[in-house]
Amino acid sequence: MLQDLVHLMTLTLYAMLRRTLFLFCLTLLISCSSYNSIDSFYNAHKNDNQVTAVRVPRFMLSLISNISPEMKSLVGNTKDLRYMQFPSATPARTEFLNKQMNGITGNSFIEVYRKNDNLKRNVVSIREKRNAVKEILIYNNNAVNGSFLYFNGNFDPVKVREMAKSDEFQKLGDGLIDQFNMGTPGINSQEGDNQSDGGS
Repeated sequence: MLQDLVHLMTLTLYAMLRRTLFLFCLTLLISCSSYNSIDSFYNAHKNDNQVTAVRVPRFMLSLISNISPEMKSLVGNTKDLRYMQFPSATPARTEFLNKQMNGITGNSFIEVYRKNDNLKRNVVSIREKRNAVKEILIYNNNAVNGSFLYFNGNFDPVKVREMAKSDEFQKLGDGLIDQFNMGTPGINSQEGDNQSDGGS
């Protein structure tokens, strides 16, 4: 009788330990996967100082298609387009951002282009499904500023690789800055008003 009771307690304890371990692993997996995603990176950094963040609504995608013929071909198949520019002024900060982006692309993205220069990065990664590219992530960091350009939709893999090799994505990012006037005119005009007030 006592032996059966000990056996039952051992089985119960074993089951509890397995359940606890399973819940711990599940929580860890969820936290890691949510952290290593574009959504989490965007939400984590959009309120940082000196950050410019743009998430283009679908109804505005046609407005930016005039940046270039390449952008026009991409925009027609785009469901989600985001751009973020952020300071990366110290080696520690640059390394931190590089590691975060490696965490995102290391999951299920394929790198189609990478250029490293010490801590500087220029990386184009894609996520494929069957014969189409579903996501494109372009990450640049010159150890002063960093940026990412993200597309979600349905794209031609051959075209994407051609654009990556010819540096077209960098031009698209620059064009997006111009299109949305990402010099934060509200802040700049306010500073200009303050200076003119101070001068008068």
